[in-house]
Amino acid sequence: MAPAPYRTTPVFDEVTLPAALRAEHRTRAGVWGVIRVLEGRFRLTYADPAGEVILDPSTPGLVRPEQTHFVTPLGAARMQVEFYDLHPAI
Repeated sequence: MAPAPYRTTPVFDEVTLPAALRAEHRTRAGVWGVIRVLEGRFRLTYADPAGEVILDPSTPGLVRPEQTHFVTPLGAARMQVEFYDLHPAI
């Protein structure tokens, strides 16, 4: 059985996405994040190791514990973040 998120953020769009998520930040130790795009596209940028991926409704983004990252909306889009204490199945 796949783990369930212990917390989920509200749904954010390209206007309401908090500045904290647009700037470099990291998950806590032992916390996995999954960025779920509901509409549109977001760029997920990783600082360490460096890289990026374009997220859309069929491509969620995985953030490992303590991994520095930020997201950028690519036009009109909606997303939310799920938090897990075990590696999520995405």
